[in-house]
Amino acid sequence: MRRIEGQLSLPEGKGREALTVAELTRVIKGLVEGDPGLRDVWVEGELSNFKHHTSGHMYFTLKDEQATLRAVMFRGRNQALAFRPESGMRVYARGYVGIYERDGQYQLYVQELEPAGLGSLHLAFEQLKARLAAEGLFDQRLRRPLPQVPTAVGLITSPTGAALRDMVRVARRRWPGVRLVVIPVLVQGVEAPADIRRGLALAGGLGWLDVVILGRGGGSLEELWAFNDEGVARMIRSCPVPVVSAVGHETDFTIADFAADLRAPTPSAAAELVVPDRAHLLRHVDGLAARAAGSLRARLRRERQRLMSLRDRPALRHPRASLEAGWQRLDGLNGRLAAAWRFVRERRSERLGGLAARLEALSPLGVLSRGYAVCRRVDGGLVRSWRDVSVGEDVEVLLGEGRLDCRVQARNAGAAAPDA
Repeated sequence: MRRIEGQLSLPEGKGREALTVAELTRVIKGLVEGDPGLRDVWVEGELSNFKHHTSGHMYFTLKDEQATLRAVMFRGRNQALAFRPESGMRVYARGYVGIYERDGQYQLYVQELEPAGLGSLHLAFEQLKARLAAEGLFDQRLRRPLPQVPTAVGLITSPTGAALRDMVRVARRRWPGVRLVVIPVLVQGVEAPADIRRGLALAGGLGWLDVVILGRGGGSLEELWAFNDEGVARMIRSCPVPVVSAVGHETDFTIADFAADLRAPTPSAAAELVVPDRAHLLRHVDGLAARAAGSLRARLRRERQRLMSLRDRPALRHPRASLEAGWQRLDGLNGRLAAAWRFVRERRSERLGGLAARLEALSPLGVLSRGYAVCRRVDGGLVRSWRDVSVGEDVEVLLGEGRLDCRVQARNAGAAAPDA
């Protein structure tokens, strides 16, 4: 073995004093990975060429203004990430430096990844919020109105938290007869999202709840993180009854708040929004009843006055006189109608007589009665000229009374015309 620069032992060359590429790469790999200072290091840079492989591993490059560094984060490590890495994002990466022998390049094997300048949980919240909003899950048109007077209210919360006691106290004070159904769930921790989804599914499956309150007390972003779960948001939206989100304090916002039909600033406020105030409602009902009674009395007064005015009318006070006046008026109308009918009939008769006289004057029979005659041939054709018949031809002459059967002896064009 030989020493290079007094530090590195190299194997003797075969024929020549040389190393193979693999041998040199392994030597450098041992130097790099054996350096304690490179076994646990934080690196700040901008993500570039990010690729989430189908195997689950993440491959990317960390870069700044002067250099680039290849990096890989295996599936077992990146499954715990709360946010989704993207190219162009500035991050802090923690891991160790190693050599990838196939390419002969050094790279960072990332074990932790956090966004620079913005907490990973807050970034994950913003990313999920933007994605679900773009999908339409938070559309205002999907939100359902709350029942005005619910008979059964589901409370999905921790059975030991102060939020449950506050909601029960407020609901009982406002409407003592309301039925409260507590569905206990975990509201914090790794198992909380699945437990909340189970509670929502149970509330929707009961079939007789009118509204559901999903609530817990205040806390940090990490403590409220179960209500930023995508599955919880989708279960809220698919629940068959309206869901009110009451998570944390007034300044706390979760994904569940945006997916719910109504967001309440606190669990106590949620109970006030869902359960009506019985005393206030009774006062409102009493006011409506008083208004209805006043309106009914006013109408009765108007109808009574109208009835009194009708009673004082002559037609109702002396109905026979009104009938007699009507009969008299009817008789007068009948007389006028008869006179008008006689006048019309006489005028029509006179006109009809004139038309009959005119028809009589134009009638062929009337002409014959005045001494004229009509001559026609045997075939029925009228004889209008001496040229229409021949000598010896039989003709028929129609008179005012009867007819004559004649034979033509001669034809004359006129009084002095010779026979043609």
